[in-house]
Amino acid sequence: MAEMIVKVMPIRDREKQAYIYYRDGLAAQNDGDYSEALENYEESLKLEENAIDRGETLKNMAIIYMSNGEEDRALETYQKSLEENPKQPSCLKNMGLIYEKRGRLAQQAGQLDESDSWFDQATEVWTKAVRLYPGGYLDIENWLKTTGRSKVDVYF
Repeated sequence: MAEMIVKVMPIRDREKQAYIYYRDGLAAQNDGDYSEALENYEESLKLEENAIDRGETLKNMAIIYMSNGEEDRALETYQKSLEENPKQPSCLKNMGLIYEKRGRLAQQAGQLDESDSWFDQATEVWTKAVRLYPGGYLDIENWLKTTGRSKVDVYF
């Protein structure tokens, strides 16, 4: 049924094919088949010209990398996603999760300067996320408040 709807959509064939790859990638991701999902997302990116759609595809790829423990690759992919579409607070939120985790690990290892650096990076991206999605990330807003790391009032 979905295939028929896509075929009659008033968009170019290239865009239709990009959407089909994206949809198949999303289905595979939801089923936990990350390898297949990434293959479909890669194919979608080869065809997709719309920056917002490219950003969404890249974000989904970054989520997979993050869940596979490939944090550096996830960060790079989130950054690419934001270059395509800067208004994606979930990318910023997830980047902050990685930075905050690294900050906690450095803190536990007694590496306070390194810890502060990671926490500063978390603060930067989380402040942007909260501004884009006020009230949507109460746990992050609370972290920013309780750690005293928020330089501006981002709360509404």
